[in-house]
Amino acid sequence: MTSTSTPPGLARFNALEEPVAFAALHEACASTAWARRLLAARPYRTADDLYAAGDAAMAELTTADLEEAMAGHPPIGRPKPGDPASAREQRGMAGASEQLRAEMLELNLAYQEKFGHVFLICATGKTGEQMRDAVRERIGNAPEEEREIVRTELGKINRIRLARLLDTA
Repeated sequence: MTSTSTPPGLARFNALEEPVAFAALHEACASTAWARRLLAARPYRTADDLYAAGDAAMAELTTADLEEAMAGHPPIGRPKPGDPASAREQRGMAGASEQLRAEMLELNLAYQEKFGHVFLICATGKTGEQMRDAVRERIGNAPEEEREIVRTELGKINRIRLARLLDTA
């Protein structure tokens, strides 16, 4: 492969029919606006170009777009049944004690009551205790500050999911 050739996974993604590519992007991030922006910018020359487009699209999301994106994420400690991505991303809670699970449920509910959406964190590689500590810390944030933290966390999750998409495309 020369430096000017497109990596195989990215080439396959670029070649997907539009509805299939949109579905793959929408699975990576539940924001329709985000998926449409990335779809409209195809073809991508490098994976970094795709990631940069994802970051730029994330920065442009409205509050409603962010809410749509967050709605695609289950609460920490309760991955969607049959969804290997959420189970893989929340692996740090898999072996958590009943006490930690109960505490996370209580914290998730308090967070959701305050902010109106699930607690969102890029859980990949984090332990249950690290996620618990993060929700404890962030529940004291002002809504505007928390919205920007959520935007950053969504961006991290999207990059991981885009990388996985290129591995499987």
